[in-house]
Amino acid sequence: MNTQLTYRGKAITFDDIAFINQLIDDNPGTSRWALSKKLCLAWNWVQPNGVLRDMVCRGLMLELHRSGHINLPAKKRNTHNPFVDRKKPSRIKIDQRSIAAELSHIKPLEFCQVRRTPKEKLFNSLIEHHHYLGYSHPVGEQLKYIIYARQRPVACLAFSSAPRHIGCRDRFIGWSHHSRKAHIHLMAYNTRFLILPWVRVPHLASHILGRIARILADDWNRFYRHQIHYLETFVDKTRFAGTCYKAANWIYLGDTTGRGKNDQTKKANRSIKAVWGYPLTKNFRAILCGGVH
Repeated sequence: MNTQLTYRGKAITFDDIAFINQLIDDNPGTSRWALSKKLCLAWNWVQPNGVLRDMVCRGLMLELHRSGHINLPAKKRNTHNPFVDRKKPSRIKIDQRSIAAELSHIKPLEFCQVRRTPKEKLFNSLIEHHHYLGYSHPVGEQLKYIIYARQRPVACLAFSSAPRHIGCRDRFIGWSHHSRKAHIHLMAYNTRFLILPWVRVPHLASHILGRIARILADDWNRFYRHQIHYLETFVDKTRFAGTCYKAANWIYLGDTTGRGKNDQTKKANRSIKAVWGYPLTKNFRAILCGGVH
């Protein structure tokens, strides 16, 4: 295939570079923004919900331009990039009186998906100021939940697109490199889970995990127009034992290497994480490996 480089998991060949150069030559005076959309359409480079991957495409074209493989036209405008100099979420004041009760006394819980709603700012604020990792903008597809008990927030959950390479997970699923690339969008990664610090309710965390497993797939399908069949998360072993995930019937798969996705040294440079998984469908392996359509 004569791959020249790989960008965001996509192999770029000399033929691809020649195609882009021809696209630029055939469209003189066209802006970088318009060229990226034309390239997405030509390559059918779209998200599962049909939206063009034009931001990723612009990043690819810029990298090829900087490395001398293509010659982009001069900028016509400075496009605002919301990911640059993103401000930390401000603190939103809420009732922080203690909630100490049995789970049965605060039920029923209300699960509110707040992505792209007015309540998303509250979610971001709660994570930023009460989760030990703080808030960071999720990558790719994502949903956010605030869980309410009697109209008061008690917990937050966030899910996003799954990481590409997790050794113990990939062995557990048993998929090939090709199948992983083709079907990894059918998984979701639990990036944040927060029980608010003034909430003391035994078994609340495992109950929430059990409930979200029955809710998330339908919400994901409504939002992104495709199903998900598997959930996963990392648990920092220096801080937590993963007890609530175990109680909610998640499966411990093994540990990360502690090296990160861009490691060049093959030495651990961050804390080891336990990898937990939760199949949402009985035939998840067949679906993820491409045997079921």
